[in-house]
Amino acid sequence: MEQILLVLNPGSTSTKLAVFQGAQQTHRTSLHHSNAELAGFSDIVEQKDFRQGVTVKWLQSEGVSLDSLTAIVARGGLLAPIPGGTYTINKTMVEQLAEGRYGKHASNLGALIAFGLSQRLGIPSFIVDPVVVDELEPIARISGNPKIERISIFHALNHKANAKKVADRMGRPYEELNLIVAHLGGGISVGAHRCGRVVDVNQALSGEGPFSPERVGSLPTDGLVQYVFDGGWQKPALMQQFVGRSGLVAHLGSNDSREIVARMHEGDEDARFYYQAMCYQIAKEIGRISTVLCGIVDQIVLTGGLAHSRELVEELKRRVEFIAPVMVLPGENELEALAMGALRVLQGVEEAREYR
Repeated sequence: MEQILLVLNPGSTSTKLAVFQGAQQTHRTSLHHSNAELAGFSDIVEQKDFRQGVTVKWLQSEGVSLDSLTAIVARGGLLAPIPGGTYTINKTMVEQLAEGRYGKHASNLGALIAFGLSQRLGIPSFIVDPVVVDELEPIARISGNPKIERISIFHALNHKANAKKVADRMGRPYEELNLIVAHLGGGISVGAHRCGRVVDVNQALSGEGPFSPERVGSLPTDGLVQYVFDGGWQKPALMQQFVGRSGLVAHLGSNDSREIVARMHEGDEDARFYYQAMCYQIAKEIGRISTVLCGIVDQIVLTGGLAHSRELVEELKRRVEFIAPVMVLPGENELEALAMGALRVLQGVEEAREYR
């Protein structure tokens, strides 16, 4: 029986949806939700019924019967740290996402909607490689302060999906390869994949590592302390500043790399300088993470939206190609990655994991 999958990826003001027939995408959309539509909800979880309703309405408009679906797969939300893989959505997961036990985020809605629909239809539902995937080695968790532990939050879905694509192209199992995967987008994460596990990665959610179009990156300790105390910052405003208003947007007033590259070509030397500075920091992070793999690296993988930039790719290759060959797989392709994760389970290639 051919699998027909509904794929859900909720964002703060959008719901991305797709239908896959086997590995073939047959329908796709990104539904935008206006501020007026969302104004009546005081909490992200309260949007569940609204988002589920627009999902069902879209399927009906596309002529896709709910009864034709054989499984539903959603982007994973903020859960307890777990190893990578495809997880069956269960009541424990739903309860923790609904109460926001590990944090509140729009991605929490994905599993809630998928579970609600799947229970109604009597079909399985899954999440795949949520951002909380944690496969760090114990030594990678240590910082210089015993009260501060390094944690794993990164673009796990895109990392894992593209690492497996590279393995397929190389004709080797992912579990036998040493890879460095750099997700380059609004946030940047650079991970060391050793034999199928991401054993070290910068914490991308709050902007550790290289600065990005929007995130601050790692900072000098004395400068950070002075900035916080001299500015009289409160935690929510400070996090908003560091996660959404730093990096290129702070230096150049734009987080759009296409606009910045266009300015470079028009002779804007500031744009060139800060764009190259970002590339420099990404390359440095790739070099740093290569030591985790003792320099034995089969491929460096560049992915995410910024990997569409020829200027960025050429600069990174110039700096890191001495470590290992560079493969470029631009874009995020999250809907496809979710579908493929579910299909691997439904086709018996992988076993679904149980969230506890």
